[in-house]
Amino acid sequence: MDEWDPFAAPTKKADPKTNGKIEVEGRSVNVSCSGDAAKGKPVIVLMHGGGDGLDKLAALQKTLSAKNRVCSYDRLGAGKSDQPDGSQSFTSTGKVLTGVLDQIAADSPVVLAGHSLGGLIAARYAPEHPGKVKGLVLMDATSPTMVADISKAIPKSAKGPAADVRAQNLAIFAGQNPEKLAIADGKVGSAGNIPVEVIKHGKPYLEAIPTYGKHLEQAWTAGQRKWLGLSSGSRLSTATNSGHYIYVDQPDAAVEAIERVASQANAG
Repeated sequence: MDEWDPFAAPTKKADPKTNGKIEVEGRSVNVSCSGDAAKGKPVIVLMHGGGDGLDKLAALQKTLSAKNRVCSYDRLGAGKSDQPDGSQSFTSTGKVLTGVLDQIAADSPVVLAGHSLGGLIAARYAPEHPGKVKGLVLMDATSPTMVADISKAIPKSAKGPAADVRAQNLAIFAGQNPEKLAIADGKVGSAGNIPVEVIKHGKPYLEAIPTYGKHLEQAWTAGQRKWLGLSSGSRLSTATNSGHYIYVDQPDAAVEAIERVASQANAG
């Protein structure tokens, strides 16, 4: 796993109610914040999946902001944020996240709630920032060993659509994606005993891939279990009526998990 740089130059702090564009690491990052902040209560930060942007999270943010301060942001290469200067790694995208948190959360603790790739980034970031991240919600987060999972579930000898799925996904993970982010496999780090909720989809969708889909579904489920190693306070649940987009298909499951983690983080 890449290491985050704790000595990165601090970015200029802005009004914690900032919406729109902020400058982070010399780039323009689009952010959205809503709801009122309460002293000592964590700020909930929503993290979109690959190929999405903060606009996809708007309904979830609106619901959560009735009781919480909630923010979201477009990562570099996504939504209305700038394109990255070049290829990105977990280190560089982590620096941008740190800069964003400095401005939208100031000195408040945060709960990171990420979907798919956003969940993977949050789960890589949290163990390196125990003073800031006080809770995690991973909504069908990308497996920590996704490259190995795909390579094993769909062999090189595969033909047809399955071979296309294998090649396309391995290319995406190698950095051929809008964020130019190289998504490397890594060990699950420890975030201590912070509350962590891992939610997996209940409606199989990977099984549609000919021949190898069942193996991919099994690998995905195994990957969700691996995330339980993040904390002694981890919990795994299944959104039985949801496909990959849990916060869209079964929003109550996402809202309840996020609010539960925020409450536990506040009490802790």
